[in-house]
Amino acid sequence: MTRRRAGAVGAAPTRHSAVLAAIVALIVALSAAIYAGASFDDGTDRRTLAGGPGPHNSAAPASTGTWVGSWSTSPSAAEPGTETTGLAGLSLRNVVHTSVGGTSARVTLSNLYGRRPLTLTHATLALAAAGRAPAAEPGTMRRLTFEGATSVVVPAGRQVTSDAVRLRVPHDADVLVTTYAPTGAGPVTWHPTARQMSYAAHGAHADDLSGAPYTERVEAWRYLTALDVLSGEADGTVVAFGDSLTDGVASTVGANRRWPDLLSDRLRAAAEDGADVPRYGVVNQGISGNRVLADGLGRPADNPSGLNRFARDVLARTGVRVVLIDLGVNDILRNPLPTDVDEDPAEILAGLRTLVRQAHARGIKAVGATLMPFGGHRGYTAEREAVRQRVNAEIRAGRVFDAYTDFDEALRDPYDPRRFRGMYDSGDHLHPGDRGYARMAAVFELTDLLGAAPAVL
Repeated sequence: MTRRRAGAVGAAPTRHSAVLAAIVALIVALSAAIYAGASFDDGTDRRTLAGGPGPHNSAAPASTGTWVGSWSTSPSAAEPGTETTGLAGLSLRNVVHTSVGGTSARVTLSNLYGRRPLTLTHATLALAAAGRAPAAEPGTMRRLTFEGATSVVVPAGRQVTSDAVRLRVPHDADVLVTTYAPTGAGPVTWHPTARQMSYAAHGAHADDLSGAPYTERVEAWRYLTALDVLSGEADGTVVAFGDSLTDGVASTVGANRRWPDLLSDRLRAAAEDGADVPRYGVVNQGISGNRVLADGLGRPADNPSGLNRFARDVLARTGVRVVLIDLGVNDILRNPLPTDVDEDPAEILAGLRTLVRQAHARGIKAVGATLMPFGGHRGYTAEREAVRQRVNAEIRAGRVFDAYTDFDEALRDPYDPRRFRGMYDSGDHLHPGDRGYARMAAVFELTDLLGAAPAVL
């Protein structure tokens, strides 16, 4: 086992104050109730609808179950080449993979990087035909509506969430979410490096079952940022929050071998075997190149920092109980060489602790990971290695997260701990391959997902 529990961050009330503990618990419960009833400003706009009331939605959701995240991604950039006309006249068929199933579903569409309102006249959801995406499984195609309207206008910089449709969505399944925009509204909001092929077709083909018009392929998701399900098999969501190591760079495209995917498989299997583990959906909010502290270029920024996107990508997700934080390597690699090896660790650690405090304030448990080695990568220096070691020492000492997984220990070469063990290295000495991601999921202690965030005064 490569994980040790931490206990210094946000510790629970001491034993000599049972009354205080009860008061704190009451305050936390009341705060959670207030937050649940409040409107969180996540950029969602449910007022700007076009097309008028649509036909009655016979696929209205059942009333039993819990809304949880089954899949998500972070809107991370404006798609190059779409600044002027967007993707006018194209049907975009995104292929996403579920972590948990449900009896109803809804999606979130983002125009975060658009400079003009985005008009979508058709949007559909369907199960992918087994092994034949972009074809849809017959009988599963559903027209999406937005407050009853079949068309929606997504304002620049905002997002919308669809009405729920009744459809039995299995766990571990591919789902097709298709949008059609007749007019241009650029730039297009996307998530590149998806490790999943999605598709495009010229013309209005959102309802097409065969998939034959979808001749263009792209390894990216466009507009789509979340798929929630009304689930009877899960009662919460785990968010994996990180960089390219969470995004799954160098894993096999279309095989769902990112470590959060494999962690979801482990969690479900353990629950089905009767283990004392929670039943949670697992969603992936990794962005390649992401840093704790620094944004990318642009306004809004491409690749926003972990600090700036945490509210959007974690706190605003559906039913979040736990966040898994694996960030910091890019802060080391992309900064100038430090002149003081104490300075950079302090800034990175302060950023990570800020994320933990924000999670605790919303009752979310924060589980972290040690930073994995990058010896042999072109950015490696002894000074940067010293920074990584200092960050990891604080994590292992229990002064950052509620609990942690030691990814560094699990994947490093025992004879040269500055580097990956050969079988886990994708070849670039920074990203694991499929075997490395499998190892990351395998060493994660599932019981760390149990329990709530420590009470905070």
